[in-house]
Amino acid sequence: MIKENLAYVEEQITKACERSGRNREEVTLIAVSKTKPVSLVDEAIDNGIREFGENKVQEIMDKYDTVKAPVNWHMIGHLQRNKVKYIVDKVCLIHSVDSYRLAEMIDQEAAKKGVKCDILIEVNIAKEDTKYGVMEDEVIPLIEQISKLTNIRIKGLMTIAPFVEYSEKNRVHFRNLRNLYVDIKTKNIDNVDMKILSMGMTNDYVVAIEEGATMVRVGTGIFGQRN
Repeated sequence: MIKENLAYVEEQITKACERSGRNREEVTLIAVSKTKPVSLVDEAIDNGIREFGENKVQEIMDKYDTVKAPVNWHMIGHLQRNKVKYIVDKVCLIHSVDSYRLAEMIDQEAAKKGVKCDILIEVNIAKEDTKYGVMEDEVIPLIEQISKLTNIRIKGLMTIAPFVEYSEKNRVHFRNLRNLYVDIKTKNIDNVDMKILSMGMTNDYVVAIEEGATMVRVGTGIFGQRN
């Protein structure tokens, strides 16, 4: 099942890259393994997946200790400040930083563990009341503030687009995030290396890639419906 699903997702990514004149290597597929057992993570690993996304700190900790293969863990869910200390040295990237206070806590915990922590700024590009993330006009001031912290490296932007029936409806949001990303890139802010645009999930990753995503987060499309 996972093998077939991954083959399909891979084909879709490749075609989206071809349509938009991009190299397949420019897009990283993150398998979102939240609520899924380690047996399915292992199956994905057997089929070549090395990047895994989790929504909850506890799940990262459980799987980090159980999964023996060398993989990269991504924190893609909302992160509470009191949980930062558990994962700051376990994840390769925190996708969901949406406040200076959270960044400050990551900076402090990273210093204690002697690591530099790579982060993305989560942007609420569609201005949804129910979503976390910074509003578009607050992103640059926040980045300028966070960039002064010494144990954090800002690597790009992330968004969770609205859940829509027709993925085309999210194209405008992906395009807006991409424009913001390019805008920040041109500012050459110290300690900010705009390399990653994390956008697109199972129902809209193809459109996200066409609009410039460098990371897509696919769960249901790989593992099937959530438990």
